[in-house]
Amino acid sequence: MPHRYFILNKPYDMLSQFKGVPSMRMLGDLGIDFPEGTHPIGRLDNISEGLLILTTNKKVTRLLFQGPKTHARTYLVRVIREVSEDTLQQIRSGISIRIKGNVDYTTAPCEASIVVPPENLFAAGYSFREDLPHTWLRLSLTEGKFRQIRKMMKVIRHPVQRLIRVSIENLSLGDLRPGEIREVNEKDFFSQLNIEYSPDYQD
Repeated sequence: MPHRYFILNKPYDMLSQFKGVPSMRMLGDLGIDFPEGTHPIGRLDNISEGLLILTTNKKVTRLLFQGPKTHARTYLVRVIREVSEDTLQQIRSGISIRIKGNVDYTTAPCEASIVVPPENLFAAGYSFREDLPHTWLRLSLTEGKFRQIRKMMKVIRHPVQRLIRVSIENLSLGDLRPGEIREVNEKDFFSQLNIEYSPDYQD
């Protein structure tokens, strides 16, 4: 049977999994009738939002995140206080963070810019004091250590208030509202992720 591919706008305060933590909201609580064997790829933590891939194809994780070719993941990030050009350059060049095993790790160079949040940005389900200084950033990374962006921003004293993944390569969130999904046909899915399609990807 052909595999199926979906993108979801994962809401705030929801785990990127279908079962395992009864006390928290999970993907099954969306009430969407996914086909059997559907699982998330490239998870977001529960307080992050945005683009989450779901598919019945178990090979996608290896092709997208474990192969030699890197794939850019782009985020809109709201942080506390105004970010200077010097700090932007620090983000672009790499920041030392602590990762699993209590190891110091310098993040890979990435793209970073200050942006105006898009007009169609949906409410997060929680509010901020808009009168306090803050900055919206657009960050594009080719790696994804656990809570990497949050750790990077904490090190440079601009803690994250909101984090939204808007695209992976050319596969974008578009106008999906939180909790909505869009199905993508197989060839478009691989093309937009810049993965060369092969029939061998079928189980």
